[in-house]
Amino acid sequence: MALDQSFVGRTYPPTAPYEVGREKIREFADAVGEANPAFTDPEAAKAFGYSDVIAPPTFVFSITFRAAGQVIEDPQLGLDYSRVVHGDQKFAYSRPVRAGDRLTVTSTIEAIKSLAGNDILDIRGEVHDEAGEHVVTAWTKLVARAAEEA
Repeated sequence: MALDQSFVGRTYPPTAPYEVGREKIREFADAVGEANPAFTDPEAAKAFGYSDVIAPPTFVFSITFRAAGQVIEDPQLGLDYSRVVHGDQKFAYSRPVRAGDRLTVTSTIEAIKSLAGNDILDIRGEVHDEAGEHVVTAWTKLVARAAEEA
């Protein structure tokens, strides 16, 4: 069954603050093979003009995808997560994520489309720091594959 188009534009409450840790950034950089010292060495980050280490650009996915869980788990939406695959991801930054940031995410359903029996769900996550300043917008595209007919 196709997802309800009336959910387009629905915004979910902001998440609790996520405190970005220096070690989490280092672990993520290692996991994705990022060798830039600005991600792992505070002194190198300061030499690049940052107050502390910064996170690789895709680090914020772990925060925004967790926030998108509010959408995914909304029983009224009726998304069958067992059929979902990740379709696309993009980011637009105002500034890099830094160690010590306390970030909240507000998720909004931007679009719902049906294509060949598949439901395509576009979720926008607006990430702000504790001062309320915009840090990054993340767009996540999820595809709920059509159920196979018996």
